[in-house]
Amino acid sequence: MNAMNAASVVLRAGAIIADPAAAWAGIEADGADPAYLLTHYVAPFALIPAVCGFAGASLIGVVVPGIGTVRAPIGPAVLGAIFNYFAAFAIVILVGLLIDLMAPRFGGRRDFGRAIKVAVYAFTPVWLCGVFLLLPGLRFLEFAGLYGAYLLVKGLPVLMKSPPQPSQSFAALTVIFAAALTLLAATVQHALFGTNGI
Repeated sequence: MNAMNAASVVLRAGAIIADPAAAWAGIEADGADPAYLLTHYVAPFALIPAVCGFAGASLIGVVVPGIGTVRAPIGPAVLGAIFNYFAAFAIVILVGLLIDLMAPRFGGRRDFGRAIKVAVYAFTPVWLCGVFLLLPGLRFLEFAGLYGAYLLVKGLPVLMKSPPQPSQSFAALTVIFAAALTLLAATVQHALFGTNGI
């Protein structure tokens, strides 16, 4: 994919969700480099949880029984959204580095460009589920983002050339690492700005 416009980004996201096997084959063949993926794929999708989290926390608010609707102050909510947005880039890069470093231990090949592709596209459902932050009562639906673990299992053998069986353990390690980074970012965001991250 030499040029990734808005339509192709949406099509790629739909493909990775609907038909991961075919999507990973296409992703393997495209020539997108890490910087291009970060600016043309991560940049728009990471906006979803950042913007929806801001709107849910500050504009819509949470209904607290006996108190009413509680909203986060605009200033901290905006800063929290900015933090959430840039944390998404850092997490994807760190997960890509882990995939690259660990690939040989699971029978795969090191290739940072491919590792970033795996990380970026596996995070697609996580970012899409960020829409549930609009209504804080639906926040539990973010667990649908765990579909990214399945995407890892399917993508690691294709892009990193790891055998299918070790790829399950490879995916599990990657999911644990990604979850820990995401939890750490959300904890820091809450501590600094009083808002919740994805």
